[in-house]
Amino acid sequence: MSEPSAGDPGALAARLAALPDEQLLAVLVVATAGRDTLAPLYEAATRLLSETGQSGTAPGVIPGTDMPPGYGPSADLGSSSQVDSGIGAVVGDPAATGGTVGGYTAGGVPTFGSLRDKVERRIGTAFGARQLDRQTPAGRGTEEQWEAREQAARERLAQIRTSLHEGEGS
Repeated sequence: MSEPSAGDPGALAARLAALPDEQLLAVLVVATAGRDTLAPLYEAATRLLSETGQSGTAPGVIPGTDMPPGYGPSADLGSSSQVDSGIGAVVGDPAATGGTVGGYTAGGVPTFGSLRDKVERRIGTAFGARQLDRQTPAGRGTEEQWEAREQAARERLAQIRTSLHEGEGS
């Protein structure tokens, strides 16, 4: 027997009906996030999911997958002194974060904490790449060439200064 096509609503309904309640609620949360007309369904599914002891899933995450480090009920993102302290609340609990799930608000806007984490990751990656580049033979060769040019420039500047001072004494 062949697999039903993805466009078959009956097959999709059958697969959804076979899911346990918690997984079905998680699918509904993900499927309705950011849809204005389905906002009441999103809120109801989120509330029911939190009542079952489950936290909301990040949009786009398949229910049942583990949350990445730094997200979820135990995350403590903190907040800047310049920003309202409510932003740093626990991610994954929409009630505690004013509707944020996985670093994004219900409308799909990233939170300050998630942006800060993203920038810090990129800075760390850039510094790490720079250190690795310096450890390669090509990177060391480039650095040695730079130092040789700097030394030559300092010597030439010293020569120019000496020649200028010699002309003043005459």
